[in-house]
Amino acid sequence: MSTTAQAPAVRLRIARPVAITSRGVSFALLALAIICALALIAPGQTITTRYLPDLLQTVDHIHRVASGQIPGRDFFTPLGPLAVYLPALGEKLSGSYGAAMPTAMAVMMLALAPVIAHVATSRLHPLLALIYGALLILILAAPANPGESITALSFAKFYNRIGWVAISTLLVLYLEPRTRSVTAADAACAILLTLVALTTKATYGLAAVGFLVFMLLDTRQRQWVMPSVAGVAIVTAVIALIWGGTRQHFEALALSIEISGAVRGSWGQIVDHLLLNLSDYVLATLFAGIALTQTRSLRDLVFFLSCGVGGFLLVNQNFQAWGIFTLHAASVVAAERILRALDGASPLPEARRWTSAAGAKLLFLLLAAPPIAHFALTLALHTGAAIADSGRPAPTPFGHLRIADMWTGGDLRTADVYLTNVEEGVRALNALSPRPTCVVSLDIANPFSAALGLQPAHGDSSWLQWERTVGPPSAALAPSLLDGAMIVMEPKPAASSDPAAARDTSRVGALFQETLAADFELAQETERWIIHRRRAPQTLAGCDMAQQLGEAQ
Repeated sequence: MSTTAQAPAVRLRIARPVAITSRGVSFALLALAIICALALIAPGQTITTRYLPDLLQTVDHIHRVASGQIPGRDFFTPLGPLAVYLPALGEKLSGSYGAAMPTAMAVMMLALAPVIAHVATSRLHPLLALIYGALLILILAAPANPGESITALSFAKFYNRIGWVAISTLLVLYLEPRTRSVTAADAACAILLTLVALTTKATYGLAAVGFLVFMLLDTRQRQWVMPSVAGVAIVTAVIALIWGGTRQHFEALALSIEISGAVRGSWGQIVDHLLLNLSDYVLATLFAGIALTQTRSLRDLVFFLSCGVGGFLLVNQNFQAWGIFTLHAASVVAAERILRALDGASPLPEARRWTSAAGAKLLFLLLAAPPIAHFALTLALHTGAAIADSGRPAPTPFGHLRIADMWTGGDLRTADVYLTNVEEGVRALNALSPRPTCVVSLDIANPFSAALGLQPAHGDSSWLQWERTVGPPSAALAPSLLDGAMIVMEPKPAASSDPAAARDTSRVGALFQETLAADFELAQETERWIIHRRRAPQTLAGCDMAQQLGEAQ
């Protein structure tokens, strides 16, 4: 009788996924920030494809700060002091106008990365923290206006990206810590984020302060909220005393609101904002709905609604179509709420809970992955184009600032026309005798003082854009904006390649015609500029009139 030996049973052992720890996520986010900072700084120059006037407006701010001027006190701007001093710091560290903005954004990213890492890892599941933290860091790193194509490279409107990241990080503090109390670190992060928002742009600052006031209602987190509110109040008061331009800054803000309205844009533009962000609203609503079925919390409902409505009001104040990042904040908070409910006393079987948790993580990844990929590719394109010296350099002294064509329609032609206007204005100013100083430009930006190394005027506005910073309500203020001017550069509308821009140029110029006729005379006229010189010799604030008279003799 023969026996058949049975083969030993083979057991398949399924490897469990490697657990992601909070400490590992923190290291990963800090490493990502360092890599992105190197990608910005290493090429040593800026590549831009659009919004060249906005970039030269930043150059003007840098020159004003280097000349000793203080924003708000010495010149009008609705932007906060951080939005002026940060580019100046970038120029100081890099040594050139062209490398100033990449350096400035790298500094800001490295400063906020530890805050992002702490807030994300202390409140969120490690995978959610990794995804959300990477999104926030890449928003800061990508040199482009959110909602525009990967090839639309520009550091213009950089302050909006800083504001979005500050408020979107702050909102995650709505959640209680996952493990232990971290009161001191939470308070420090909240104070820093709120101050960054306040000193960058008032709308983000108002949202940040409103969030802290809302958090005072949460008795479970008052240990860090109350010190945060007190810290913000004290530091803000100190900044106001040192700054000395608070009153003028609020006047500029009030005028900007009066000109543009509390909610910018026509009804068509408002509808466009809703439609372009519709998918984000749908996913955020889905997240919030699922979370609310678990928590049944009125506070959660108010929080989610505030993120949706407040985010829409913020984006509607920006020159930006897509990118309501408070929706991503609401979604990640909702995803965390779902995970905590599943980890708690959930009646679902273990397999069902695991599937539901995986679904929540996957759904948030689907929401965050497209912008993460978009911003990463934008950064990579800028770095590659900068290393390859793409495009052509802007005229001296704007070296290391290159204008390139990245298949962005007529943007290159618009930039070429604008640069031609600037170059003609520079040549005309160089031909004047005596050497001009205290030059005011009735254009969106004033690059002339920086281009020629001139002493900037005092009391003027660094940003003249129709229906954003200047309009009919500013007619009474217009004469005072020329009080510190020796030379006024008035652009001719025909010099613009855009009919709408030409119309706006005419409107801006019309506000100043009475003052120009009374106090100035024609010094020179070119194809693109009318140059006015002040008639009567007088002492102007911050303008060395005696030197000018000496040169004239």
